[in-house]
Amino acid sequence: MIEMLFINWNVDPVFLNLGPLQIRWYGLLFISGFILGWYIFRWFFRREGVPETLLDPLLFTLLICTIVGARLGHCIFYQPDYYFGSWAGFWEIFMPWKGGLASHGGAIALLLGMWWFSARYGKPHGFDFLWIMDHLCIAVAFAGCFIRLGNLMNSEIYGNVTSLPWGFIFERNGETEPKHPTQLYEALSYLFLGLFLIWVYWKRLDKTKRGFFFGAFLVGCFGMRFIIEFIKEPQVEFETNMTLDMGQWLSVPFIIAGIAILVYSYAKKAPAAAEPPISQAKRGKHLLGRG
Repeated sequence: MIEMLFINWNVDPVFLNLGPLQIRWYGLLFISGFILGWYIFRWFFRREGVPETLLDPLLFTLLICTIVGARLGHCIFYQPDYYFGSWAGFWEIFMPWKGGLASHGGAIALLLGMWWFSARYGKPHGFDFLWIMDHLCIAVAFAGCFIRLGNLMNSEIYGNVTSLPWGFIFERNGETEPKHPTQLYEALSYLFLGLFLIWVYWKRLDKTKRGFFFGAFLVGCFGMRFIIEFIKEPQVEFETNMTLDMGQWLSVPFIIAGIAILVYSYAKKAPAAAEPPISQAKRGKHLLGRG
């Protein structure tokens, strides 16, 4: 008889206890994604001549939009009856550790936040909304990888039963059968997508048109999310009776938008790099000398 090989997963989601304060793996990985994003954007800004003084307001805007949007997305898309059906549920909206976050809500909030950021800072520094989204999506791909690893440390958002040897038995949730580690599937898909996009930026920025990065990210990210959802357990009860789950329905508009942006990018043919007024004459030097 062949012995089945599975992974017994029983990791404590708390990294460190400091009296009443708990530092969780999810929080550390979440913040690590933002820190890595800050350094990636510093490279972008230096290479294209955008002032580094914009990094702090950019990071602050991203942090607020991600947390608020992801929390509201979970409350509105997945459990509106609970959170808006009573005062007790309503106050839990402000407690993200109770219930969780939804990536689609965070994505919508980021779009709104970056529209404001580009309107506020873009014109004097030679960039627009599409430029900021082109660059942001590269950093977001890596941040998404960190966040899904955080979900793994929390033993949450996993898949259906599997006989594959890399199936995880999530013991902390009382599971006795191996499940698809869909957190790892998504984390790897985001990692490979981020590596592809950053390679294109590094090697072919001068040949790439504005909107390509954003469009490719939307198609790749939400396309993989749509596929992986087929083997993911329902997050809330009403999804059990749906042909497509909520995550898939919410992914479809982003995939369509990504295709539309790629078509627009091909037709418009605007350069992907920023052109700050003070450095337009040196643009070629920035692209060739700081790669």
